[in-house]
Amino acid sequence: MYLIVIIFHTLTSKIIIMHRRQFIQTSMLTAGALTIANSSLMAHFFTDPWKIKMLTDQIGIFTEKGGTIAFFLSNEGIIVVDAEFPEQAKHLIAELKKRSENPFKLLINTHHHTDHTSGNIEFKGLVQNVIGHENCLTNHMRVAEQQKNVDKQLFADTTFNSTWKTKIGGEKIKAHYFGAAHTNGDAIIHFQHANIAHMGDLIFNRRYAFVDRSAGANISSWIEVLEKAKNTFDNGTMFVFGHAYDPDQVTGNKDDLSAMQHYLSKLLRFVDKEIRSGKSKEEILKEKSIPGLKEWKGDGIERGLQAAYEELTVS
Repeated sequence: MYLIVIIFHTLTSKIIIMHRRQFIQTSMLTAGALTIANSSLMAHFFTDPWKIKMLTDQIGIFTEKGGTIAFFLSNEGIIVVDAEFPEQAKHLIAELKKRSENPFKLLINTHHHTDHTSGNIEFKGLVQNVIGHENCLTNHMRVAEQQKNVDKQLFADTTFNSTWKTKIGGEKIKAHYFGAAHTNGDAIIHFQHANIAHMGDLIFNRRYAFVDRSAGANISSWIEVLEKAKNTFDNGTMFVFGHAYDPDQVTGNKDDLSAMQHYLSKLLRFVDKEIRSGKSKEEILKEKSIPGLKEWKGDGIERGLQAAYEELTVS
């Protein structure tokens, strides 16, 4: 027995004579393919928007939207470094509660920017203390007052000038401040036993960096800060970066710190050369690339150019 099957195409239609058994087999294969396709489609829609990567058995990183978060699941409590935005902080908290029954103990901010601290508020009533450099707190409060959203913030209740340290769950944690850089309140958070250092936004890995002069940033000092970091930590240290052009490249080694120094040096030298050649600020800001920096990509090149121009011209 044969069946007449009409197949419609976008532009033409065809009539195919098909044996009944062949028709049934073809229909089953088609249905199976659609089921697989629908499953893949459903999986796509219901995949968690965030990523968690464990660097050790207890220390991991969380990425979704904003600066990279690090966390330590100790047997005495959970330590979190940075908090992204409120929605992302909720995702993090829910996920960490699945992984540990211990309470949240400390939240540490590398600096004050919204993509690192606006999620702090989700930790209100959860963490015992919030830690940050004294300039981080000053900047955080200033910006919140300007934006009239102080009530939506959770500020640091414990601050430090040059270093801060604690010991918890067999791990020694030490915060270092080496001077003005991306802001004037950037701290490096070092898990000493694991030898993992969260650099915050001191590293934009192969991505054009934001230089926040309104918060005391200084490119020349930034280069020196990275040199101090290289001298403080050893060759086995794993570094966690605040941002990266490739979202999967938010960890690295000292070579990446040197690369960041190279980028900042090239940025300053390029802008200085353009100024000396007589170019105006507007002309410099139109540049789309910096010679010798093929690795650096993304948007926002003009932010670095403007910061360098201001640093070189404002007395």
